[in-house]
Amino acid sequence: MSESPSVLTFGPAGEATRRHRLASLVRESPIPDAEFAMNLGLYLTPHALSRILFLDHLYRQILSVQGVVMEFGCRWGQGVSVFTALRGIYEPFNRLRTVVGFDTFAGLPPTSTEDGIQMAAGMYGVTAGYEGHLQNVLTLQEQESPLSHLTKFEVMKGDATETLSAYLERHPETIVALAYFDMDLYEPTRQCLMILRDRLTVGSVLGFDELNDASTPGETLALKEVFGLGRFAVRRYPHNARTSYVVVDR
Repeated sequence: MSESPSVLTFGPAGEATRRHRLASLVRESPIPDAEFAMNLGLYLTPHALSRILFLDHLYRQILSVQGVVMEFGCRWGQGVSVFTALRGIYEPFNRLRTVVGFDTFAGLPPTSTEDGIQMAAGMYGVTAGYEGHLQNVLTLQEQESPLSHLTKFEVMKGDATETLSAYLERHPETIVALAYFDMDLYEPTRQCLMILRDRLTVGSVLGFDELNDASTPGETLALKEVFGLGRFAVRRYPHNARTSYVVVDR
């Protein structure tokens, strides 16, 4: 498999080599295909597991809240896939809990001064045509739960500041119960937050991947500008340093 597009890493020396070796073990796994998906936990690192647990923590906040789940900057699609699986666990018959992923699938767009010096256009891209692979994975994920005859996910390719508005025009009934932001940058995060403001209800959750992080200052600035940092308590998940969330309470 080709090298991953440029990403920021914070691990110690030797991390890349170790993860390449683990990836090789996954691809060379002797576990039969019929049992492989049931044993993916064998290959999870603590970091990867903590992220899944965080997404579970967010999802459990919205079980009594009406609305859809959105992820902005879904990239490889782990988040939308996990949210789809969580719906199958917690509320398998909730046909209205659509999961929507937004991404350009082409890496970061041009950055602004608010984004600091470590973010650059083209980072966090994916392999060509990857959105088709993601679509196939989500289709199979959905078939593992009840109501599999109803499509309850959507992958929106393109600039989220445009595709979000297009989605809401097609779905004017939309209430957003959970929106997870992982776009890393100020301008698209700010614009999407502004578009979503009147789609949130008391109890809606906004999740963030990079708040209070000097390497990606734009996300914090976007939240500060649109909602202000004093309006909601910004809570962190204790098992993961970067991730944060707020619950709309008024």
